Amino acid sequence: AYEIIYNPTEFIAESINEVYVTIAEAILLVVIVIIVFLQSWRMAIVPIVAIPVSLIGTLAVLLAFGFSLNMLTLFGLVLAVGIVVDDAIVVVENIERNIRLGLAPRAAAHKTMDEVGNAVLAISLVLISVFVPAAFIPGISGQFYLQFAITIAVSTAISAFNSLTLSPALAGVLFKPHSEEHSNFFLARFGRALANGFNNGFDRMADGYAWLVHRLAGTTLALAAMLLVFAGLLYATYHMLQTVPRGFIPNMDQGYAIVVVQLPEGSSLARTDAVIQKASDIIRETPGVANAVAFAGFNGATFTNASNSGVIFAPFKSFEERLESGDTSDKIIGTLFGSLQSIQEAFIIALPPPPVRGIGNSGGFKMMLQERNSADMRPILALANEIAGKANQTPGLMGVFTTFSASSPQFFLAIDRDKARMLNVPIPNIFETLSINLGAAYVNDFNAFGRVYQVRAQADQAFRIDRDDILKLKVRSAAGDLVPLGTLVEIRDVTGPSLVQRYNMYVSVPLQGNAAPGVATGTALDLMEGIAAESLPQGTSFEWTELAFQERQTGNTAVFIFGLSVLFVFLALAALYESWITPFAIVLIVPLSVLAALLGVAFRGLDNNILVQIGLIVLIGLAAKNAILIVEFARQGEERGLDAVEAAVEACRLRLRPILMTAFAFILGVVPLVIASGPGAEMRQSLGTAVFSGMLGVTLFGLFLTPVFYVALRRTFRRRRPEAGPTLASESGAAE
Repeated sequence: AYEIIYNPTEFIAESINEVYVTIAEAILLVVIVIIVFLQSWRMAIVPIVAIPVSLIGTLAVLLAFGFSLNMLTLFGLVLAVGIVVDDAIVVVENIERNIRLGLAPRAAAHKTMDEVGNAVLAISLVLISVFVPAAFIPGISGQFYLQFAITIAVSTAISAFNSLTLSPALAGVLFKPHSEEHSNFFLARFGRALANGFNNGFDRMADGYAWLVHRLAGTTLALAAMLLVFAGLLYATYHMLQTVPRGFIPNMDQGYAIVVVQLPEGSSLARTDAVIQKASDIIRETPGVANAVAFAGFNGATFTNASNSGVIFAPFKSFEERLESGDTSDKIIGTLFGSLQSIQEAFIIALPPPPVRGIGNSGGFKMMLQERNSADMRPILALANEIAGKANQTPGLMGVFTTFSASSPQFFLAIDRDKARMLNVPIPNIFETLSINLGAAYVNDFNAFGRVYQVRAQADQAFRIDRDDILKLKVRSAAGDLVPLGTLVEIRDVTGPSLVQRYNMYVSVPLQGNAAPGVATGTALDLMEGIAAESLPQGTSFEWTELAFQERQTGNTAVFIFGLSVLFVFLALAALYESWITPFAIVLIVPLSVLAALLGVAFRGLDNNILVQIGLIVLIGLAAKNAILIVEFARQGEERGLDAVEAAVEACRLRLRPILMTAFAFILGVVPLVIASGPGAEMRQSLGTAVFSGMLGVTLFGLFLTPVFYVALRRTFRRRRPEAGPTLASESGAAE
């Protein structure tokens, strides 16, 4: 019998299972919102049907594109739960409003398509176009964006088709006129009383909201004041972008830690094994740790063999057990870091695993110091130790170290070339003899059992264990005679590096470290760059590698993608409305979603990482969605003869319910992400916090600023173009 002590795939499986639970919770919360606002199972069933239809269709497309059900695609499905019901809610709410005005269900459905069909199409077009630039980002960050882009774009397209076809058809069949008799059952009467109270309260709130909008947009002075407020909010957005710390991929509690052990150079494997056993005992006694798996003779930092090195993998107890005791990954690693310092025979440090498997051997950052003018490793090693010392004294950095050493005991063979020439012994023959006996000289390949194996030659251990064994070797002269190697070489004791690393073809020394708890990785990289710039002389430089390199390569990509996404949304709306002016009334609200999202991120002490940035891209479409509902009905009001202010006020009053319904459906749908726990919770919390606070804030801002933008633009461009027609579409024709 055997026991699997360390299995990193368990974290992946548990993380995906947690996301399944999150999707189920999101669906439940969205259904509750729909029922509360619509107060009828007949009405609620139409948008609820949109959830499985859209999700199943999305999974089919993901399968066709060759994607797997990983953390990223599942995150996209979580967000899609709150998005796919939006279009159906807009359709159902408008059908119900028309029925309340006296139309038959089928006639109400037909009229609704005339009233909100363009709005549904515009919302879907915006949510799809917002991810077009994100799908073309290169590198690792592009893989994050791409899977979100495909998932949400496909689910939105299916939802739009469902809302324009299935939803009105179902409504026409299932809905009943309000004049029909209702059940007199006690619970039914009680439910109607609650619904009537809710609706009356909501109608009063809508009237009050319309009155406030009229006050804010009704006069030039009020418009100017609101535009000044908007300018102040834009400045606040810029300030938040500068102050919220930048990150890349959040470190996750993956259920284990990596412990690197390094003894003095030249230490025997037996001595290393004894130290590792002592360290393993301490690790097993640490609260939250389940076991320890040790490998002596293996360098965990460089993944190379070395007799003085070892690595220990420390699997933690299950997340459920540790949740009760509060033993998080950071807490356990901090405890290990302190307790292992009691072992004086070796340098020991505990590290988190890399956030992305395959990019680096451990978490944190890795800097390569490069010597560009010399092959001597000692000066660059001294600089590395100096930088590590300064970094460990700098607030915001911790555990900065290097495992590189240039003092490994070595033998240097000084060849007497004159004597070798005199004895007619070619120098290559000396090297070949040493390689065959002491190294592992390649001979040839052979095939067996369907595989190719290499044949390598090496002397048995008993004949290469002592330095005198080198002198006893025989080397063949050009005449075929065997000459004792001891007559041609002199063995000298020297020290040097056991492993010479090169980066970009330059000899390099690695520096590894971590950001202190609560400090973003971007801040830690900035601090390290500042220390390196002060310490490195001319002729030496540094380069980032592994995950830190990917973070620096990403740079300001998110800013450009955000700008391009807004531009694509603007162009899509301009084509749909045949106007260059109307889209401005919609997209001007988008920057405030960034402000609201970053306020939430800062409040929770998170950083502006790649998951937050993906959330900001999603918020572009969601912010524009609310504005589209107001602008579309305001345009229809002007076509009926209302002026801009009256049309905007009427649109706000009529669209308040669907705006709040869709907003709360999405906001409550992402609550499970915000309060996530367990495997992979760090990524879910980052994404959930950004979209939750961003949607909450932009809904509040948009309800008051969108009608202001619409009226301000209408007044401005009507004055400049008095000959324009009553609609923005006509005003933006050939003249524009």
